[in-house]
Amino acid sequence: MKHLLALAIAVTLACALAPGASAAEFDKYAIESASSSLSSNQAGAHADFTTTFQLSSAEGNPFALTRNVVVKLPAGLFGNPRPFPTCTNLQLGILPAENECPIDSQVGSTKITLGGVWPGTFEDPIYNMADPPPGVAARFGFFAAVYPMAIDVRLDPVDHRLVATIANAPSLAAFIGATTTFWGVPAAESHDIERITPLETITGGGPSGGRPSTLPEVPFMTNPTSCESGQQVEFTATSYQLPESPRTKVVPFPQITGCSLVGFNPEVSVSPSTEQASSGSGLNYTLELPDKGLQFPNVRYDSELQKAVVTLPRGMTLNPSEAEGLGVCSEAELARERYDSAPGEGCAESSKIGNLTSASPVLSEEATGSLYVAKPYENPTGSLVAIYLVLKIPDRGVIVKLAGKVEPDPNTGQLITTFEDVPQLPVSSFDLHFREGARSPLITPPACGTYETLSRLTPHASPASPLSLQSPMGIASGPNHSACPAGGARPFEPGFEAGTLNNQAGSYSPFDMRLTRGDGEQDMGKFSFVLPPGVVPKLAGIPYCPDAAIAQARGRQGPKGGTEEIDGPSCPAASQIGITLGGAGVGSQLTYVPGKLYLAGPWHGDPISAVAIVPAVAGPFDAGTIVVREALRLNPVTHVGEVDGSASDPIPHILKGIPLNVREVRVSADRPEFTLNPTSCETFAAQATIWGDGTAQEPLAPHPVDRSTRFQAAGCAALAFKPRLALKLRGGTRRAKFPALHAVYSPHRGEANLSRLALTFPKSEFIEQGHFRTICTRVQFAAGAGFGSQCPKGSVYGHIKVWTPLLDEPLQGPVYLRSSNHNLPDAVFALHGLVDIEIATRIDSVHGRLRAVVSGAPDAPVSRAIVDMQGGQKGLFVNSRNLCHKQKRNKALVDAGAQNGKRQLSRPVLRALACGKHRVKRHGRHHRRHGR
Repeated sequence: MKHLLALAIAVTLACALAPGASAAEFDKYAIESASSSLSSNQAGAHADFTTTFQLSSAEGNPFALTRNVVVKLPAGLFGNPRPFPTCTNLQLGILPAENECPIDSQVGSTKITLGGVWPGTFEDPIYNMADPPPGVAARFGFFAAVYPMAIDVRLDPVDHRLVATIANAPSLAAFIGATTTFWGVPAAESHDIERITPLETITGGGPSGGRPSTLPEVPFMTNPTSCESGQQVEFTATSYQLPESPRTKVVPFPQITGCSLVGFNPEVSVSPSTEQASSGSGLNYTLELPDKGLQFPNVRYDSELQKAVVTLPRGMTLNPSEAEGLGVCSEAELARERYDSAPGEGCAESSKIGNLTSASPVLSEEATGSLYVAKPYENPTGSLVAIYLVLKIPDRGVIVKLAGKVEPDPNTGQLITTFEDVPQLPVSSFDLHFREGARSPLITPPACGTYETLSRLTPHASPASPLSLQSPMGIASGPNHSACPAGGARPFEPGFEAGTLNNQAGSYSPFDMRLTRGDGEQDMGKFSFVLPPGVVPKLAGIPYCPDAAIAQARGRQGPKGGTEEIDGPSCPAASQIGITLGGAGVGSQLTYVPGKLYLAGPWHGDPISAVAIVPAVAGPFDAGTIVVREALRLNPVTHVGEVDGSASDPIPHILKGIPLNVREVRVSADRPEFTLNPTSCETFAAQATIWGDGTAQEPLAPHPVDRSTRFQAAGCAALAFKPRLALKLRGGTRRAKFPALHAVYSPHRGEANLSRLALTFPKSEFIEQGHFRTICTRVQFAAGAGFGSQCPKGSVYGHIKVWTPLLDEPLQGPVYLRSSNHNLPDAVFALHGLVDIEIATRIDSVHGRLRAVVSGAPDAPVSRAIVDMQGGQKGLFVNSRNLCHKQKRNKALVDAGAQNGKRQLSRPVLRALACGKHRVKRHGRHHRRHGR
């Protein structure tokens, strides 16, 4: 041994002093030839794998000294070092004579040709080394003549092919070429003759019959299980003289055959993290792949998985609750994920929604990792919902990154997740666990029972023959451990609240409405809403959102449609009357999405509408823009505002395949000085009708549920009530003449609104029933478009015009005589404008005097009201005496009642305008007669 050591030192000194190639010859450095071969081309078989490469040389020396040799293996080719003994660095030694590696740790051999002062070809054993350094999956050691070498095997993080590297080879070795073989079955008798020691390589010794192994015949190398053509082996050599100019040669890998003989026997189990229906849930998905083919030399290894398409049960959908606070992982962040990167250095922890573990039969360490939400649309699948799987074994330098496409069914939300191009890596098990809890990513099916998850798994060996496996999972109770829904029908018990934030009578205040439903109930569809009496909006000065703008909002359904609406709202800001807030998801923590409420024009026959425009942007997801248009009207008889559900859009159930599971809807009409409280402090109610119509997965015929909530204003007594009524008669003043009536009602600003008014005429005026030309019947009044549109023209006896600060334009319309149950017909004010209002006035007599009683006036502010009744032959009033005689005696009695209960009595004079003119004329003649 001392002689061998002295010889090695001498050779080293001699090589150090030997002249090298000239600089001009360095450029001739190249891989002249390379090849790869298998002892069997059968897919999944355990064949010997051999590579050969030859560097350019002249006169027995390379043109440059090789530093690194890298061989990238074809996809699916791997070795399993676990069953074999290992050799430590100490056992390998630094000289061949010191080598004490166990014979059974040999897994191959290499035949190396060297130049320099130690020229020749040497066939050395390759050993399975213990304790690979960090970042190395496996290490193999050998001697190149007297030089100890290491082959480090890593997994390429991009294409997941194994890469074998000899790094920092001794420059004095002067590599010229090598033929390296890793054995398919190292203990096979055919390798006995190759089981030699490094010293025997140099001395030429060794037993003539070889050395038998003491191990059972267990496979080491395994062929790919894919018969895809075009597989390659890539050789790269880098020299000391030209470190920036590596030389590469790519050669074909032998065509793998016999894939039809390769088995594929996966097993799948699936279970939610909860067995409660309609509840937030995680998911456990386990895939088992048998590795029997790595235990016996004549058993082919089963195919690796190439593609997985997993269809979750119908009814198991994405949970909108997950979006709140959820981050995403961009492609750039995914690229920063390394096998040794710390949490957060690549994908953000906020984008993590699950954990992964995976076991490989060829590595003792288990791979662990995370499941991340990919950035919507900006991911390899280009989809709204995508996920990344990142698995790592830091000590072995292993990292695997896969992108999965999640496709929700656009109609039902059923989830289909696809992973394509799964690398050919030996995997025995794969466990995925989606997180559970309030922000879990999934919602369980809505009913109790057994559900099937379908896994369509495609093997590399037979891409055209996927295997379908069904995995049962059970739902055993309703939400919160409640009983299962009886008869399969989901309940529907929505909640409803409404009212003004400040209930001070006659003041402006934001008005809020809130609709809710419980987990496991049917979705909310359309809804109707009736405001409490006297709660009225001030529409004056508010422009409409144009129909074209609403259409633009509806069209914003692209990948950034919601963001576009946020950045540039479709409707003008001046038309905004409030805000909306929708809460979606299950459990106690919902995702809330804000929107804006705009005033818009006529819609489905109603005079005005409100448009809720909601950018569907929740967390990282942008699902476009939701537009819900609600038709609004004022009930002409009851004078209360209504949301007309029959003419309105329903609350959407599903958006881009994601069932919204809307649990809460809040609407706040919070525009300053928009919603006005009543001036009555009676107890009223806000009323709603909410339609349940099943779910996106199980639609049902809509059925209504009525709800109401108490409403009462406060502070009514503080409101004054001192309106003024001016009465004038135009036309004939003598007895039996028929004057026209002109009445002006003028309340004071800020006082209580009128509720009732009884006008008792002086004895000078009566009704001339002989002038009842035509009376509109109540059937005629309601016919056609209603509101008197079918009344005969002759039934019109006057005109009314009303100004209100709530509207830009006054309301006006005819005064009809309409049949009634009283002795005389009613006078009906038919006010038309932005809204229609019907006010019936009862005509009767009291103590021999004519009386007109207006009752049920709307609790809304009026600036002025003018009523003009016809005179002459069309007039209803007849004088019982000369009006100009003692005109001050023609006083009416006005009994006015306010909405707050206050009452005012007044005695306005029923002035005959013609009498005033007559006095002026006589007074003028008197002055002329006396020369004045």
